[in-house]
Amino acid sequence: MRDQSTRDCKQMPGVIKPIVDLKRCEGKGDCVTVCPENVFEIRRIDNADYLSLDLLHRLKQRVHGMKVSYTPNAQACRSCGLCVTACPERAITLARMT
Repeated sequence: MRDQSTRDCKQMPGVIKPIVDLKRCEGKGDCVTVCPENVFEIRRIDNADYLSLDLLHRLKQRVHGMKVSYTPNAQACRSCGLCVTACPERAITLARMT
């Protein structure tokens, strides 16, 4: 699977990065499962990120176990788009790195 996914990638690493909308993310981990480049990890939402959310989204985070997806290896993204397709909350977009 990894070889096929890598062939289907659209960019070299470091051009595109995935952006996770923490207001939408429920930390289900589908992005971790499908990403051939190990860009994602599911972990407890950082305190600063949690406090930046409005009350409704803070409550949503509590209901979903305070887990979200982060992209510690965003520079490895090759823009295959599997994460965007796999995310049931539609919380991931791809953007050009600046």
